[in-house]
Amino acid sequence: MHKEVNRSLTGRIGRVTGTIGPGTLGEVMLPYLGGTSAFFALPFDKSSEYRVGEKVLVIYFEPPQTVYVEELPAELRESWPDGG
Repeated sequence: MHKEVNRSLTGRIGRVTGTIGPGTLGEVMLPYLGGTSAFFALPFDKSSEYRVGEKVLVIYFEPPQTVYVEELPAELRESWPDGG
């Protein structure tokens, strides 16, 4: 039996509020259920680091509260409301 994949946060853009890196559990704020919520965050590639204030892209959501992220692509940085 396969675990059902929850894609509700995949593709969302968030802001890092706790440093994300290998061997550390970071934090990211994401739009969720009509508001903004904090989620635990890990680098999707297991080696990247993201500092507080950086914007990241959610690649995978592991319920109940963990997301795996990667660097926000340049195309999305340009369209982000505060200019990236």
